[in-house]
Amino acid sequence: MSTRLVQLKNGGHRRVAVVEEPELRLLNADCIYSLARSAISGGTTFADTIARSATHEKFAYDPIYNAESEWKLLPPIDHPEERARCFISGTGLTHLGSARDRQAMHAKALNAEESEELTDSMRMFRWGVEGGRPPAGHIGAPPEWFYKGTGSILCAHGEPLEIPPFAEDGGEEAEIAAIYIIGRDGRPFRIGMAIGNEFSDHCFEKKNYLNLAASKLRTCSIGPELVINPEFASVAGEVTIQRNGRSLWTKQVRTGEAEMCHSLQNIEHHHFKFVQHRHPGDIHVHFLGADSLSFGEGIRLKDGDVLQVGFDGFGRPLRNFVHVDRTPSQIVTAVSLA
Repeated sequence: MSTRLVQLKNGGHRRVAVVEEPELRLLNADCIYSLARSAISGGTTFADTIARSATHEKFAYDPIYNAESEWKLLPPIDHPEERARCFISGTGLTHLGSARDRQAMHAKALNAEESEELTDSMRMFRWGVEGGRPPAGHIGAPPEWFYKGTGSILCAHGEPLEIPPFAEDGGEEAEIAAIYIIGRDGRPFRIGMAIGNEFSDHCFEKKNYLNLAASKLRTCSIGPELVINPEFASVAGEVTIQRNGRSLWTKQVRTGEAEMCHSLQNIEHHHFKFVQHRHPGDIHVHFLGADSLSFGEGIRLKDGDVLQVGFDGFGRPLRNFVHVDRTPSQIVTAVSLA
C-alpha cells in the first residue's frame, strides 16, 4: 500500500503526519521537504525514512480535514525557507479529453467539408500520440509545457482559489501533480504525487491560444495528501462542483499513463532537460494534465462555488472554494530609478 503524508500547522508549530485512517500518526519532522532531503542525502528510500520518523502521537483526521481543529492542513509540499524556490508548472494536451476541449476552444468556424483542418493544439496533441511514448533509453516528442508560478500561489485543501480582478474567468482542472526535489548533484527525485486543481482562465485563453501562458498565472491547489509511490497506470477520479449547497456539475474522470499520450518518463525528461530546472534544493510541482473541464460543458464558476477533486488511491478528496476578487483593477506602474 502507498504511504500518504500530510503537513500540519498550529500557529507557529508545524508537523508532518502519516495517514492511518481515521487517524494521523505524527512524525519527528516539521516539513516533508526536510524529511525527503534526509532520505536523499542518506541514500535511503523515502518510505524507510518515514518509518524511522514515526512517533506514538496521533490526531483524529476528521476534525483537521473538516477545518474543525486548531491544526490546519498545509499543501503537502513547500519550501521551509523561501517560497520562490518551489516552481509550479504543467504539461498540457496529454489526455484525449483535454485535446478535444482545446480543439473546440481554439477552432475556427469550419464547414463540415473543412473538418480536417486542425488547430495548432491538435497538431501538438497528435505529435504526442505519435511520439510521446518512446522506447526505454530514447527521447520522445516534447509535450506542451506551461509555467504557473512559485510556491506563493500554491493553496491547501480548504483554501480559496482566487479569480483576480483582471481575470475574465476561473475554471477547475482536475489533475494529478508530480512532486520533485533536486538533489545536491542536480538530479531530480520524484518524492510522490498529489491530487491537484490546476486553476486557470479559460475565457481569456479562448480568445486566442497565444493567451495560454498568461491564463495559467493563477492560484492552484494540491493535496491534502502526498502519496508516496502511488499506482499511476490508470486512475479513476471524480470532480464535483457545488453551488449554494447543491450539486451543479459532476464528472467521472480518469488519468494515469495508460490514459495519456506521453509517458511519465518522457514528460520528466522534457521538464528536467533544462539546466535551470535542476538547481540543488529546489522543489518542482508539475501538473500532468486533465481529462475533462467543466468549462467545456458550459459551466462558469461563481463566487462561493465549492470544487472537489478525488482520485482512487490518492487519499481524501481535495476541496477548495472560489473567491472572486471584486477590487477594481488598477494600473501597476514601475518606478524609475533614473
